[in-house]
Amino acid sequence: MTGNPTLNANTFTNIHAGPGTATMTVQGTVHKTGLLLLLTIIAASYTWGLHFAGARETVQAWTGGGAIAGFIIALITIFKKTWSPVTAPLYAVAEGLLVGGISSAAAAYSNGIVIEAAMLTFGTLAALLAAYTFGIVKATDNFKRGVIAATGGIVILYLATFVLGFFHVPVPMITGNGLFGIGFSIVVVVIAALNLVIDFDFIEKGAEAGAPKYLEWYAAFSLLVTLIWLYFEILRLLAKLSSRK
Repeated sequence: MTGNPTLNANTFTNIHAGPGTATMTVQGTVHKTGLLLLLTIIAASYTWGLHFAGARETVQAWTGGGAIAGFIIALITIFKKTWSPVTAPLYAVAEGLLVGGISSAAAAYSNGIVIEAAMLTFGTLAALLAAYTFGIVKATDNFKRGVIAATGGIVILYLATFVLGFFHVPVPMITGNGLFGIGFSIVVVVIAALNLVIDFDFIEKGAEAGAPKYLEWYAAFSLLVTLIWLYFEILRLLAKLSSRK
């Protein structure tokens, strides 16, 4: 299993390409991940531009629509992996609208925070990819179990916080900028980053197993899910630190 909900132990083991058909490769997955990131950035630049053009209500509509559409498309992609060549790009566009809307609001709140979050996200990706490639970090069974448990705990805690919000019950120890809140955000950032290692492992195993070519899109989609989560958590952490100045 993996901490990323888009990947699980059966993602590749139960799916194989037929004789003579194209199979999944690491390089192909890298290319498709790059394309999805490009689509995300283009869509994000749209809501970003609207925000600073003063169309705040329009930005809110596109941001909310992107969040809802992204969630629905993600579920479709998870349950219909064969559709990923179409749904993965759609997901990238939808999430890009969300990323642009939230990022523009964060930039208005604290100058330079978005660039810092983006640089830290891609820097983390590069560092962990290098560490995985050179065998410094390995996705062992114990490693996977630890990340899965931690990710599950975070999801449950976030859901509980979300539900409490409907009853106007704040959780300042987590959402606040105190030492505990900052410490919590640091832990979440680390867990989100470690999910990348498990994603790398599944992509490598998929290529080795000769998985169907369309799973390159699915693997790229899974990486994008983790990267967007990591970016939002880093952005949240930087916002907390900025508010203490």
